[in-house]
Amino acid sequence: MLRSIGKTNFPKIGGPPGWRPSRRDPPGEASVPLEAVEARRLYRQVADQLRSLIDSGEYAVGSRLPTERELAEQLKISRPTVREALIALEVEGRVRIRVGSGIYVTEPADAAPAPSAVIEGPFELLRAREFLESAIAEQAARVATRDDVARIDAALVAMENVEHPGEASMVHDRAFHIAIAGCLGNAVLVRVVGELFDQRLNPYFAQLAQYFENPTTWRTALSEHRAVRDAIAARRPKAARDAMRDHLAHSQERFAQNFGAESTAGAPAARKRTARSPAQPGKPKRPSKKEAKSGSARRR
Repeated sequence: MLRSIGKTNFPKIGGPPGWRPSRRDPPGEASVPLEAVEARRLYRQVADQLRSLIDSGEYAVGSRLPTERELAEQLKISRPTVREALIALEVEGRVRIRVGSGIYVTEPADAAPAPSAVIEGPFELLRAREFLESAIAEQAARVATRDDVARIDAALVAMENVEHPGEASMVHDRAFHIAIAGCLGNAVLVRVVGELFDQRLNPYFAQLAQYFENPTTWRTALSEHRAVRDAIAARRPKAARDAMRDHLAHSQERFAQNFGAESTAGAPAARKRTARSPAQPGKPKRPSKKEAKSGSARRR
């Protein structure tokens, strides 16, 4: 069972023998030596648990895992978190995602990459960008000069000359977001925006994009970029903020489309979203031996 990451037990105020709070410290705010604590990302915990079940033989090579929706319900976590975990396992060579069919356990290659605990998940990155860049776009609409807008336009024109997502599109897409951050004249923001964008090159993000980025989604993204540009050029801060927020929110939605075999027949058109605490996620049901064998037989 996954351990809680929602709460952290910090050390009690104290120190070496004889240590006393300084009288200059306000009550309850005494200086205290704290050790750095880094909680494992939730999607890594999910990936670790699924990997453990695979290694133990609960999910045999060739068998099909529960659907993304079923895993989310069993673990009591969001589907984007499950998706990040499955993408991580696919990058490691532990599963193969077959759109429209399901998620199958595979025999890992000898040279399969080792699990990484330091790579941010794609949805985590996009949410961070949504919060940061929507505020940047709002301020850009207030302070952008003609030269600033010209740089944004140059990046957008270059994007429009690319017909499908790929290396070239990413170069121009990055230039567009950097140009907007540059309107504020703050080198730190420019660097942070660039570094966040560059995380699209991490293997988990690249694997996810492989499934959901195509010429159609690229054209949709272009129209979203155009809306951001037009709001900044028209000096409409709220419209610029909303356009950037919508663009990055839609990016998350595009990456959250169904993959695998999931039946939507009889499902409600929309399900009310409720905030679920990741503190006590459940445990995925283990397949029976009969189910594991039948799944393996189907893949032979």
